[in-house]
Amino acid sequence: MKTETAQGSELPNVGAGSDTYSLTDAFDDADRVVVLLQRDYHCHKCRQQTKDVAERYEEFAERGAEVVVVLPDSPEKARGWAEKMKLPFPLLADEEATVGDEYGQEVRFGPIGRLHDFVGRMPVALVLTKDGDGISVVYEHNGDSYGDRPSVDELLEHVGSGR
Repeated sequence: MKTETAQGSELPNVGAGSDTYSLTDAFDDADRVVVLLQRDYHCHKCRQQTKDVAERYEEFAERGAEVVVVLPDSPEKARGWAEKMKLPFPLLADEEATVGDEYGQEVRFGPIGRLHDFVGRMPVALVLTKDGDGISVVYEHNGDSYGDRPSVDELLEHVGSGR
């Protein structure tokens, strides 16, 4: 699966790095990029997954991987997460959910799910690589429920041994 539009979209970044960020920026210093497409600001499981990855971020960096968390909420709400967790990686505020839509993040319950991400949006974890054809997905976990997420160990396994 390849994407040509979401990868270059500049989004507000309230985590580590510049004030705006795109998925292509992540490849400036990384061979692989772990993208966590979260449900919304209120999701406890989303916060916990982000915190767990942040606590082991050095293991990703040692393997030549960057982590990018995408939250389908406003920069103000995303900033609340970043300030509480002191994240060592970008946290992108994607209020229009363009990255999630581009990568096929499932939204359940029809119009109600689209109006309220808390009800309908399912978590997604991706490992991306960049090659001559653009950005490719080398691992994808589409959650069936709000708690269906890969462990940090599983994400590290799919990142590989690094450079």
